[in-house]
Amino acid sequence: MAVIFFSLAAFVATFVGGSTALHFRDKLHLILGFSAGAVAGVALFDLLPEAITLGTSYHSAETVALFVAFGLFGYLVLDRLVLLHTHEEDDPSARKGAFGALTLAAHSFVDGVAIGIGFQASSAIGLVVAVAVLTHDFSDGINTVNFVLRNNGRPGQALRWLIIDASAPVLGAASTLLFVIPPSAIGLVLAVFVGTFLYLSASDLIPESHHRHPRALTTVMTILGALVLYAITRVV
Repeated sequence: MAVIFFSLAAFVATFVGGSTALHFRDKLHLILGFSAGAVAGVALFDLLPEAITLGTSYHSAETVALFVAFGLFGYLVLDRLVLLHTHEEDDPSARKGAFGALTLAAHSFVDGVAIGIGFQASSAIGLVVAVAVLTHDFSDGINTVNFVLRNNGRPGQALRWLIIDASAPVLGAASTLLFVIPPSAIGLVLAVFVGTFLYLSASDLIPESHHRHPRALTTVMTILGALVLYAITRVV
């Protein structure tokens, strides 16, 4: 039940994020700054310790570190291959915008899988992973809308892709009800998510948050996001 609840919450977070991008574009750097700190915080303060604790029960510390690297560099490769990042000098096209939105929706599906796997590990891990996914999915909704609009897409097209992106984590979380991760693999899976979340924070959210001023306040929001997640991990 918790998996379904938080996957539906991810739907809401994604849709609200996209709606925010459609209506309030001047303050997004502060929201994204907070999200960047929150996503990095959950990777460092919760997922990494859990990955080490669970993973080293079956594997060496070096193996756990290797899977963190798989998550980080694997997502780096996918990020470059699917062109999630675009530049202003690139030739914009609606096809590129649709393809980018599709890849973001695929990533949102993986976010839903992360929620399901987190709850398979434990309720505490599932809760913290869900919080990280919710903050990230909020920015995913923002990025989906921005990606379509800045590639000559119309607001109606952006809204349709936003609905697809928002539905993806629900489907991803539901898919985990059909299988169970072996205990020996849970720590390694969490390690992959550590690398993925660190990459998303450092490569996507932090640069995106600094596209607009004020930079000092944006940095404060990033640190605040990390501190909030640190506090949550100490309470949960």
